[in-house]
Amino acid sequence: MNKMQVKKIKSLVAAKRIGKLREEIARLRNLYHVENAPNVTDEVYDSLTRELKELLKKHPEFIDKNAPENRVAGKPLDKFVKVKHKTRMLSLNDAFSYEELYDWEKRIQKLVPSQKLNYFCEVKFDGLAASLTYENGIFVRGATRGDGFVGEDITQNLKTIKSIPLTLQSPFPSFVEVRGEALVSKKMLAKLNRVNEKEGKPLFANTRNVAAGSLRQLDPKLVAERQLNFVAYDMLGDSLALRTHSDKHKALGELGFEVEKLEAKCKNLSDVIAFIQKFEKVRPNFPYGTDGIVISVDDLRLQEILGAVGKAPRFMVAFKYPAERATTIVLDVKVNVGRTGALTPLAIFKPTPVAGSTVSKATLHNMDQIERLDLRIGDTVVIEKAGDVIPKVVEVLTKMRTGKEKKFKMPVACPVCGTSVEKKGAKALLSVAYYCVNPKCPAKNERYIEHFVSVFDIYELGPKILRRFKDEGLITDAADIFTLTKEDIAPLERFGEKSAENIIKEIEIKKKIPLAKFLWGLGILHVGEETARDLALHFGTLEKLISSTQLDLNEIDNIENIGGAVTKSLHDFFKDKNNLNFINKLRQNGVVVEKAQKKKAGKLTGLTFVLTGTLSQMSREIAKEKIIALGGKIAGSVSKNTAYVVAGVDPGSKLKTAENLGVKILNEKEFLDILIST
Repeated sequence: MNKMQVKKIKSLVAAKRIGKLREEIARLRNLYHVENAPNVTDEVYDSLTRELKELLKKHPEFIDKNAPENRVAGKPLDKFVKVKHKTRMLSLNDAFSYEELYDWEKRIQKLVPSQKLNYFCEVKFDGLAASLTYENGIFVRGATRGDGFVGEDITQNLKTIKSIPLTLQSPFPSFVEVRGEALVSKKMLAKLNRVNEKEGKPLFANTRNVAAGSLRQLDPKLVAERQLNFVAYDMLGDSLALRTHSDKHKALGELGFEVEKLEAKCKNLSDVIAFIQKFEKVRPNFPYGTDGIVISVDDLRLQEILGAVGKAPRFMVAFKYPAERATTIVLDVKVNVGRTGALTPLAIFKPTPVAGSTVSKATLHNMDQIERLDLRIGDTVVIEKAGDVIPKVVEVLTKMRTGKEKKFKMPVACPVCGTSVEKKGAKALLSVAYYCVNPKCPAKNERYIEHFVSVFDIYELGPKILRRFKDEGLITDAADIFTLTKEDIAPLERFGEKSAENIIKEIEIKKKIPLAKFLWGLGILHVGEETARDLALHFGTLEKLISSTQLDLNEIDNIENIGGAVTKSLHDFFKDKNNLNFINKLRQNGVVVEKAQKKKAGKLTGLTFVLTGTLSQMSREIAKEKIIALGGKIAGSVSKNTAYVVAGVDPGSKLKTAENLGVKILNEKEFLDILIST
């Protein structure tokens, strides 16, 4: 096959993908802007749009100026009177990285080569854009953006918003059009969703969804109940005598409009980036939904020269913060063998930026998950990565299928050792897992040691070092780690005296371990961190737990949060002589399992905490220990029973869940204040 043929095939593949992307983007835009019924997040929409732009950049022959992506989303609804905008209401182009910001600057600087570019930064709100017309200082008409040329008259609904002045403060121009964003607060979103949940109604997807849906109600009373706000960001009119975009913001405030105070005049893009980073820190606790910062060339004269291209102005761009969700294509599904022998399917996909890092794989957990998602190799999927959480596939975009996608089948033999694979599970467990039954499977043993070391917090021993120790014959299982000496390690290539000394020192320190962590480290099926803690608190010692698994299974069944699957798993584990021999070997090698202290009542007793994001004053592990020491509980997910969600830097989707459920959210300072006060 020659180069021309290869190029032709690539072009055909790109054409099909571009067609599918345009079709899906148009469908989502209609759901979002017209029907007010988004079925994916803004992040998913942005990700699809970005892929389309990248493909069109590589294949400019498919650029179509009349394609949906070049039009402002939305159209006037039939139930409202149509309003023709005097000046077209545009949308914005997006930038997803600092590099893209610099590319934007290079493009516009070429059009005004001799001009110094100063910038103005403001918050990009997640609401509904609206236009307000004032004649002789009186509010006469309000409209939605619509398709940019024609919107809907929603004057009566807008009049219910208290932050919209019905009469401007003097002095005012004879005619002025004010543009801004109609908003619903995060608190109101949570409140409305609690009511909808009780009444069995669909939940609102986001604050923009509420704002748009509210302003398109025919009953202004319903709009008033939702307590919308309006933040102004632009004004148009005759003889305004303003020189900069920042002057407009100042003038809007003087006329009586609410203008967001978090804004900045910047001399260069370095200042812009500093503002972006500053706002990123306060964004989690910001009262309104926002996904980025709008950057404008401040000089209005230069704005006039730069003009617009397509649906967006050249002089303005929206910087989007790293999305927690993105779309990508599943290239393959591979299988890993875990420490319990469980076969775990792993999705391999095109490297994709999400939540500030590039992701190329995500666990699919088991066949049940694959079937639930209806995932196939070649599918376009939605991936999620909140903060430092492991990425996961949350949805398959089935409408993007071409018919060439392939179903995945679990292998009948272990991909590492070739031993036959068996299904284990029951209806009571709600899932069926596949296991390698070979107890000496190299992969199983390797993963188990990695898990064991991570639970013991032996940070000096990473996967590569453990693999090296196994290859050198220094260890065969996790218990052998505690017999290592400096003399064993120092002679190895790339180690030496100092590194060997550091490793041995840390191993010695970590020989004492609480019962809960020890149980978690054993890798017992269905016994994770929280279950191990519950078992340790109930039995107090390892001996009592082992005795109960052999004599009285009912005692385990009756422990709160412990079910039949855990009881059976504990019984099977401690019945196996190999496992008991391993525990004895650990003890002989110096490992001391500390008794669990009975949980004392404290000021946090009865309160359940969920941690999300990164804490600056302490690790999340230490935070958990402090909460537990004061009688509180830790949960991995947010529910109605959660008392507090502690949100650090880069919080994940748990924060949104808390907002929707109305759960109290604490920043790090508030959390530390609670710990200190107790």
